[in-house]
Amino acid sequence: MTAFLQQLVNGLSLGSIYALIALGYTMVYGIIKLINFAHGDIYMLGAYCAFLITTYCGLGFIPALLISMVFCGVVGVLIERIAYKPLRHATRITALITAIGVSYVLEYATQYIMGSEVRTYPKLLTSASFHLGPVTITMQQVYIFVITVILMIVLQFIVQKTKMGRAMRAVSVDEDAARLMGIDVDKTISFTFLLGSALAGVAGVLVGIYYNSINPLMGMTPGLKAFIAAVFGGIGSIPGAMIGGLFIGIAETMVTAYGSSLYKDAIVYIILILILILKPAGLLGKNVREKV
Repeated sequence: MTAFLQQLVNGLSLGSIYALIALGYTMVYGIIKLINFAHGDIYMLGAYCAFLITTYCGLGFIPALLISMVFCGVVGVLIERIAYKPLRHATRITALITAIGVSYVLEYATQYIMGSEVRTYPKLLTSASFHLGPVTITMQQVYIFVITVILMIVLQFIVQKTKMGRAMRAVSVDEDAARLMGIDVDKTISFTFLLGSALAGVAGVLVGIYYNSINPLMGMTPGLKAFIAAVFGGIGSIPGAMIGGLFIGIAETMVTAYGSSLYKDAIVYIILILILILKPAGLLGKNVREKV
């Protein structure tokens, strides 16, 4: 039982990171129905941004986290304006291929600038731990989980209680009707990319701290798993993305602990297949009929 609880804590930490990335996927898809496969690489850029700031500027955890959020948010807006905005009314397959292309551009540009080797991340948080009954919890795990919960609450508040949040919800329902009502659709979509990319930047910093290493290709697999988490929870649903991320993290950790690490990726794709067969809209998603 002790081992199970310990793995549960580890799974919550990993799942929190997936949840942060999944929130960006679900927001962008909810607004413009685009699967932004470059999102995982924005998370990678957040990790590198904090690495450079802490290594060469000597700043601490909080400044590095905030600067990474701003940097990734700006990168997300630039990507939307340059790559996605001209294709907003193109076919979905065109936008999807473009997203994959942007992903490769970010990966290889980072390799060209930073090199392809694995970098050791500086220690930004204490490695102290404490015992909660038989379970050992590190301060890093506490920071990851608390930051994720706080950011999700803030995001939910922005979407539900602010003027921009109401605009985001209006654009997600009917872009043309929202424009006729005086909503600046372009500004709303850019703000969505800003928020989602900032959250991915936070996830990148937390991953660097948690695993103590980064590399230019680190965004590929976690980005895909976060997308599966968004689908599992119901893509377009913020609480669904949180639930999906935590579930995927726990499932992966449990399989590694009680099965084999060889199957930790396979279980994620099995979950995707099952959810698409049993409940295609996800746990909290709604079936929506689309005009074709």
